[in-house]
Amino acid sequence: MFEMKSVLKKSLAILTLSATLMSAGAAYASTNGDPGPAALSPSASQSEQAPVRIKINGEPVAETGYLTSDGDEPMIPLRIVAEKLGFTLTWKQETLSVDIQKGQLFTTVTTGEDRYTINRMLTSLGTVPALVNNKLYVPASFVNKVLHGFAVTEGSTVSITEEEGQKNSRTTGVVTAITYKDRYRSVHIQGTGMNGMVLNIGEDTVVQKKDGAKLAFSDLHVGLTVEAEHSNAATLSLPPQTPTYKITVLDEPMKSADALGTAGEISEVRRDEKGAVSLVIEGSGLTEQSPGEVVLRLTDETPVINMSGKAVDRSKLVQGTKVVGVYGPVLTRSLPPIGSAWKIIVDAKDE
Repeated sequence: MFEMKSVLKKSLAILTLSATLMSAGAAYASTNGDPGPAALSPSASQSEQAPVRIKINGEPVAETGYLTSDGDEPMIPLRIVAEKLGFTLTWKQETLSVDIQKGQLFTTVTTGEDRYTINRMLTSLGTVPALVNNKLYVPASFVNKVLHGFAVTEGSTVSITEEEGQKNSRTTGVVTAITYKDRYRSVHIQGTGMNGMVLNIGEDTVVQKKDGAKLAFSDLHVGLTVEAEHSNAATLSLPPQTPTYKITVLDEPMKSADALGTAGEISEVRRDEKGAVSLVIEGSGLTEQSPGEVVLRLTDETPVINMSGKAVDRSKLVQGTKVVGVYGPVLTRSLPPIGSAWKIIVDAKDE
């Protein structure tokens, strides 16, 4: 009799444990890429508030948002909004996060973390994403700052539009740096260091000549003047970064793609007995092979331009002027090395 009671107790314990595990498994299951039933329920204050209606491209959607406890900004359902704007979403149950992608734009949203990845950089919106009734909600500002759309709140309605035609900008500038590391590619134009703009290059970015002839990313080099078609939205970093759709090279690339560049000040202007001008530039190299100090010979055909690619009068080339000298890979073995200038770019402050 004692043994039978012991067996019954063990059986009951096993059944109880199995039921608990099955309940936990169901709680963390994923359905169609959305959080499972274990997602947080709305707080009492959220439940009592009137819902926030949502319109996307002029059409109302069935799902609604809600106001945060302070009432400053509406929270909107992420999946329906992002998908309506053409994004694909991949839910990751183990981290309660979602990956969002559309073309070159990629970001990750994690429940309870006010950290949003934009163009490989983290930014804060002041409000954390929240799981409410099995849906992930984000602040309405997420549309403007991350999805590159337009969200306007009027009363209890959030109107969201795509407005593709307003999202693109065109910027012309001289290439001062090129990055290709771990599949991340970018082009720095209109300045060096924290100045200018960084163009993030994706697999769909078109690189071409003025006549439309296709170029490879490897054809780009420092010193080229390019026109970039890019998103109107950019990160708040220095320099700002932006997704880029097309790069058009406005001048002929050097025969050798191994162009060198040195950014710095003109420490001396030399003239030989025939009147030929050479510039001594002291600063830092723009590529691994570029020296920090170089003497560049100018000819009558050497372009002198600003960071936007516009012509600059040669009278600006005086001692103390900040410039970028672009030249070919052939240099003398002297110190400093001597080469022929392909292009001189005057810093915008010294135009």
